[in-house]
Amino acid sequence: MPFPSLLLAAAAPSTWGSVLVAILQILGALGVFLFGMKVMSEGIQKVGGGRMRQALATMTKNRFTGMLTGLVLTGIIQSSSATTVLVVSFVNAGLLTLTESIGIIMGANLGTTLTAWIVALVGKFSLSAIAIPIVGIGLPFFFIGKDKGKNFGEFLIGFGLLFFGLHLLKEAVPSAGDIQESNAFFHFVHSVVEMGGMRAVLVFLLGGILLTVVVQSSSAAMAITVMCATKGWFGDDAFTAFNYSAAIVLGENIGTTITAWIASLGANANAKRAARAHFLFNVIGVAWMLLTFALFTKAVWWIAGELPASLRSAQGTFQQSEIAFSTAIFHSLFNLTNIALLIWFVPQLAKVVSRWVKDPPGAPGRQRLSYISQRFVDLGELNLAEAETATRRMGDLTCGMLQGCIDLMNHPETDLSTKVGELKQSEDDCDIMLHDLTEYLVACSTHEIGQGNANRIAAMLRAASEYEEATDRIYRLVKVLQRKYEKSRKFTDEQQAALTAHAESVLVFLKLSRDLTVTQPTAADLSASKEREKEIDAARKRLNKEAMARMSSGGDVPTEMLQVDLSNHLEAIGNHAHNIVEAWAGIGRS
Repeated sequence: MPFPSLLLAAAAPSTWGSVLVAILQILGALGVFLFGMKVMSEGIQKVGGGRMRQALATMTKNRFTGMLTGLVLTGIIQSSSATTVLVVSFVNAGLLTLTESIGIIMGANLGTTLTAWIVALVGKFSLSAIAIPIVGIGLPFFFIGKDKGKNFGEFLIGFGLLFFGLHLLKEAVPSAGDIQESNAFFHFVHSVVEMGGMRAVLVFLLGGILLTVVVQSSSAAMAITVMCATKGWFGDDAFTAFNYSAAIVLGENIGTTITAWIASLGANANAKRAARAHFLFNVIGVAWMLLTFALFTKAVWWIAGELPASLRSAQGTFQQSEIAFSTAIFHSLFNLTNIALLIWFVPQLAKVVSRWVKDPPGAPGRQRLSYISQRFVDLGELNLAEAETATRRMGDLTCGMLQGCIDLMNHPETDLSTKVGELKQSEDDCDIMLHDLTEYLVACSTHEIGQGNANRIAAMLRAASEYEEATDRIYRLVKVLQRKYEKSRKFTDEQQAALTAHAESVLVFLKLSRDLTVTQPTAADLSASKEREKEIDAARKRLNKEAMARMSSGGDVPTEMLQVDLSNHLEAIGNHAHNIVEAWAGIGRS
């Protein structure tokens, strides 16, 4: 039964009102904490989203750099659940391999331990005394600043709200002495403490799993755990209280994997494997920790005791500070040790989850782009990396179709039936990609995004539409070539060479427009694109004029009309290429 239900069921009717108020105060404090974390994360993404996307793209090529990337990213957004959901969605879109994703997940587990250190430092200063001034500093930036200045203000406001939420949580969680007379839930916790030994550790571990599943945030669960431990919920003996808070932390490490597991349910096999790898990594870590729990906690307690007394002393009791710092050290040291042990076995972990999640029967299909949302920390800024990759894939597919069409033009005696079927499949694939990308970008645009990213979404929507229309044109080209073959129409060598040159010029232009989706087109690029579009139009007019002249001189009219159709379709594809460059020109990148 959830914590609030236990409280209400166990309380006498006369105390229901006070219990309800206490529950709402805790929930409200958690709400402020989570909202502050959300605002802070989204603000920092808008300030440094471009660099984060670049890091994800370039710093995950081996398990060690991937681990560092996951560490830094999670340290910034303060949610390992959100990071792993992002990893699952990246694997689902083919942006990350399974092996790369495991390294990032390992780093995410270590990055989320920063929360425990923030909570441990709560007693070193008055949170309310610094939280409100931080919000005050950020407010002018938010209302007066522009672009990154406004985003920096949003980050400061979120940072201040996060600390204020911790302050409220500290005040809302009652101490053991205040509740032990009337609260049956506390008596249950106390009975588990009195049980002692590994049985109590296992019960608290299960409690940590349930707590994290309920609040859906390992950071929030960690904050609640440390607050309860320092307020005497786990007994009067400091070392015992630390042991049980460490057991809950182990449960939170398993509970935090549920979010990514759920997110992967509608994804492809590799995305499911990434979620299972997260679960497997954490379960293996908890398993070996339970075997060494007594020795490990004693070592951590000794390390905490070696910290300077000035650091461990707090506004509360010295004992409370020791518990908080020991829990933070345990959380960090456990995850660091687990990484050190298992990072050498990433390929083996990948093999295990690959056997666990089998490939679906039949030939593997094209990877579909699907939006996987995050709950408490939205990663809309980073999600756009998937959309950009999908847009480039549409460009690759379009260029490949046109190249295949040119190959057919250069082999006029070849039976086209098989190739037509292949190119039709590519055209259908592009239609599906347009549908997926449009849905994905609409989902991204419903979240809080900066103006620069709004412009990028608009550019990608237009580019995707242009690519889809270009593939339609290419398929019409193929159908014209098929009609030419079936009717045994033949071009002269001069006609064939001119059409091929025209088509290759359009292909070069189309590849250029695709490549400019990676690097923002400059004013010079846009001007050069306009000139190329004019040259292609001029080539069409020249070819059509020559065809009309041959028809006037008694040439074969059906054959010449086939050439006119081909040159017109090629010119239209050139127009689409220019429209794509135009869509990306002037788009600011964060």
